[in-house]
Amino acid sequence: AVLTGDEPGYMRGGGEPHTRRVAMAYAGTSPPQLLGIGDPLPPLPDVPEVRRLQSGQTVLLAELDLDREDVDPAFLRATVPEGAHSLVTGALFARGLVLGGVQLWRTERAEAFDEEDARLLDEIASRTALSVDNARRYTREHGVSLALQRSLLPEARVDVMAAETFGAYVPTASSAGVGGDWYDVIPLSSLRMAFVVGDVVGHGLTASATMGRLRTAVQTLADMDLSPDELLTHVDDLIVRLASDEAADDASVTGATCLYVEYDPVTSRCRMASAGHPPPAVVGPDGRARYVDLEVGPPLGIGGMPFEVTEIDVAPGSLLALYSDGLVEGADRDIEAGMGRLLDRLEKSRYEQRDLEGIGQSVMESAAEHTAADDVTLLLARVRSVPEEDSATWQLPADPAYVSRARDMAAERLAQWGMDELAFTAELVVSELVTNAIRYGGGPLTLRLIRGGVLVCEVSDPSNTQPRLRRAKTTDEGGRGLFLVAQLSSRWGSRYQQSGKTIWAELQPVATAFDFDAAEL
Repeated sequence: AVLTGDEPGYMRGGGEPHTRRVAMAYAGTSPPQLLGIGDPLPPLPDVPEVRRLQSGQTVLLAELDLDREDVDPAFLRATVPEGAHSLVTGALFARGLVLGGVQLWRTERAEAFDEEDARLLDEIASRTALSVDNARRYTREHGVSLALQRSLLPEARVDVMAAETFGAYVPTASSAGVGGDWYDVIPLSSLRMAFVVGDVVGHGLTASATMGRLRTAVQTLADMDLSPDELLTHVDDLIVRLASDEAADDASVTGATCLYVEYDPVTSRCRMASAGHPPPAVVGPDGRARYVDLEVGPPLGIGGMPFEVTEIDVAPGSLLALYSDGLVEGADRDIEAGMGRLLDRLEKSRYEQRDLEGIGQSVMESAAEHTAADDVTLLLARVRSVPEEDSATWQLPADPAYVSRARDMAAERLAQWGMDELAFTAELVVSELVTNAIRYGGGPLTLRLIRGGVLVCEVSDPSNTQPRLRRAKTTDEGGRGLFLVAQLSSRWGSRYQQSGKTIWAELQPVATAFDFDAAEL
């Protein structure tokens, strides 16, 4: 238990000690009957000497009697060498727990151990016990931190319409403990995806817990469809507030870095922002690797500083590589050399036509030869695009007469796609979204349908007014549009651009029957 970080069981008297011999030194040849390294200790006899050891006292047997009737001879043969005539045993006793013991015996020297020898062993054992207990507590905290870290990370492999991803995390082997690295793959509206890698300052349980809070915050803000710079600004404010609330605590949050990348498979474009994090690498379909010319903002926790959004085109089949600084910061602290090695490894792995997991393992194995004492995190994403024939866009004037036209165009396109089973539901959703945009948008609008794992219906208008779902009263003549959209779709929401907003809804390929009689309209 001590070696794995757990507390040893409480025990008084004889019985199974659940203890193993971990070290032994002797003069001459090892007695063959003695316990070897790693062997479990046999059951303890219920004698006064054992109970004294269990209470933390050092036991001195100046004249050892190997023919005692109250002790099993097999126990003596396993723990005391033949010819031993004097014995002193000290308990590794710390914080009320017996962590083990130290046993000394004499076989060849004629003089017996005395009280001075016992006092010296007691001093040595007490100091050793504190060191062992500190190591045990560190091992336990390291295990808890690692378990928490791994429980908060997503599945290593994710395969959706927009991208196939592979993530890997390896904690540092140094005494600093598990760090606050994390990666995430977040589904966004309209088949888009967000790829995230972050690194909390510090190591240990506090860093892992803080990582969990930040990952949750990023997921929540991403679900609100904020732009990358807005999202990082909100996370920055959160860390500043956390640091302020925990200012009296030495383990308070001091900062973090984060890279947030948003990918749209319809346009094959990436929008990204960095808070003190190294830029992502891109490996094109031709196998050539490069780093994105990214404007890196300040680390999270500084407060009051803006973040810049960088947009790039990404060809279908390209590979995005997001990583923590531990992957590229070598033992010589030369991060540029490490970034060069990463590009070389990505190009070589892509040339060897390895799958995504194979590329990731190759990169991690290469990094293990050069990296310093820090956690290593890697997230790979091979992006895909929505074929041009799987999306349709129409520009419509803000005229109620065009609502029926929008329904007809949607039904016609669904028939071309072989999705007639969704036609009725999609027509209702399109009708309500277009009507809502005409009534409250105040300008021309755009209708878009996207076919992927789900059917996405979008309507964009120039207004920044937030749509609100409410339950209409029985006497109300309107106000039921968004309620219908919410009931008919598997997911719906809105997102904002620099000018205007988009309301979207996702419909599952297999339509779910909607009970109009049961719905409280």
